[in-house]
Amino acid sequence: MSAPSTASDTEFQAALSSAELFRQLLESAPDAIVGIGRDGRIAFVNAQTEKLFGYPRDALIGETVEKLVPARYHGAHGGHRSGYFTDPRTRPMGAGLDLYGLRSDGTEFPAEISLSSIETEDGLLATAAIRDITDRKNAERDLARHAAELQRSNVELSQYAYVASHDLQEPLRMVVTYTDRLGEHLEGKLDPRAQEWANYVVEGATRMQSLIEGLLEFSRVRPEEAEFVQIDCEVVLRRALANLQAAIHESGAQITHDPLPTISADAVQLLQLFQNLVGNAVKFQGDAVPVIHVGCERDGAHWHFSVADNGIGIDSGDAERIFVLFQRLHSKDAYAGAGIGLALCKKIVDAHHGRIWVQSAPGAGATFHWLLPAAMPSQVG
Repeated sequence: MSAPSTASDTEFQAALSSAELFRQLLESAPDAIVGIGRDGRIAFVNAQTEKLFGYPRDALIGETVEKLVPARYHGAHGGHRSGYFTDPRTRPMGAGLDLYGLRSDGTEFPAEISLSSIETEDGLLATAAIRDITDRKNAERDLARHAAELQRSNVELSQYAYVASHDLQEPLRMVVTYTDRLGEHLEGKLDPRAQEWANYVVEGATRMQSLIEGLLEFSRVRPEEAEFVQIDCEVVLRRALANLQAAIHESGAQITHDPLPTISADAVQLLQLFQNLVGNAVKFQGDAVPVIHVGCERDGAHWHFSVADNGIGIDSGDAERIFVLFQRLHSKDAYAGAGIGLALCKKIVDAHHGRIWVQSAPGAGATFHWLLPAAMPSQVG
């Protein structure tokens, strides 16, 4: 007959089970785990540490942790370790810094290291969870390179559009001018068909001139050249309405607005934004007198602006397409324009780290919304 187990036997079995559980968790961890004492010597490692650094664990136990750290970091590492034991809490190591591990073959790898601590019979140990982030760093570098290439391409494309548009204006102006003169010179000498063809030439050249002028205006908005200053939107709206005075007077438009804030923006671009959106609200009307309201309210870290009208409205299926360059929903005979204004608005809002969209339905008016940061990213802190 076996002797009954004692309390000490039960405690021993529990401790054994806890130790086995800890060992299993340690060995199954996806990151390299290194336990370090106050003296900086390695107390334990897991299988992933052997795999990542290329050392058998017997070659690491009892060694200083600097064995796994490039020599250029040795000077500061001891101070960091002492500082951690003074305030042993879970935290990332060297937040904001580039950290590297050193393999047995002398090669280095970028690392992400998280520190925590455990109490043992031998005292407090710091545990470092180490992850190789080579793939992440490579992806970040590729992304940064692609972003730089895209930025350069956008600048080159914008400059090309500007130069092309500018250089095309003069010869096209000559086509329009001399076609008009030719029509005057041959007035009464052309048969109806020839006169119709001559009119088509003038009309086509004039429209091309309008498109080029619009493209030139679009290319002038360059996000990288925006000059952000504190701008009173009330002043900007007044200037926009003054520029639109002829159209407002002709249509009899009634325009109201909420109190508008002062924001950080590019003054010229913000004026273009208000002028285009209010101008569209005046232009795209049916038989009713235009009634337009410029709204604004705070929405968290943004100002939420809007321009609402009682005009002809837009089909929901066209809500995205209207912000694309040269996209028109109506014939040039019904409403003049080159299909550039809303694309320009989107480009301006994007340059200000904002977002623009429309809510509308045919015959029910349209409300254009846009969000602009209350403070630009460089001002947040």
